[in-house]
Amino acid sequence: MNNTIVLCVGDTYHLKPGRDRIIYAGMLSDEVYSIVQMKNKITPLGIYGYGWNLYFKKDRSTIRIDEVNILVEDVTPGEIRIRV
Repeated sequence: MNNTIVLCVGDTYHLKPGRDRIIYAGMLSDEVYSIVQMKNKITPLGIYGYGWNLYFKKDRSTIRIDEVNILVEDVTPGEIRIRV
């Protein structure tokens, strides 16, 4: 795992080349937070993107998004600290 990445609500991070981007969407309650998984597609008609919310319990220390393992160090309503 690399250096710690801090995402505030609305911040975007590209997981790895060829993988999706994530956006920290904040906490829905004291125990649940959300990360948006976002895809971009390039077609002959242009570039378009779509995303969906993923929900995780605050006490879960590891998650996997788009085949990328993520270590969650800390989560607050305003930011998340992760290692990818």
